[in-house]
Amino acid sequence: MLELAAATRDAAFREIIDAMQLAQAEAFLREVIAREEVQTTMMSQGIAFPHARTNLLERIVLGIGRSLQGVSFGPPERAQLIFVIGVPQRMVSDYLVCVGALARLTREEEMRQALLGAPTPDELVELLRKGSLVLE
Repeated sequence: MLELAAATRDAAFREIIDAMQLAQAEAFLREVIAREEVQTTMMSQGIAFPHARTNLLERIVLGIGRSLQGVSFGPPERAQLIFVIGVPQRMVSDYLVCVGALARLTREEEMRQALLGAPTPDELVELLRKGSLVLE
């Protein structure tokens, strides 16, 4: 989702998860929100990694939302790039690899700016793929 309409955290989660077309989207959304209530996944520099480890999924899923104006995660925090990650309970180590790679990629200013400027979803995903190859 390159142009999130949502202005709030939970609305952004809903918008991204709806686009992921998951079989149990509402239940997954509830788990992501519940996890976020325990501890925010908002990182520095406008990046957030909301996630849920759940039995609702058979494989790792990733939904990406972008908001140039930023989505409120509570004053003064605003996320411009939101990576919603769903992970089956049994794949915790795979989740850590996924989040670690995304965190390393988005830590770089050049990569963040490229992701914020990507004109299409395919180009945004390609930037992530190329960046992760550099990390390997």
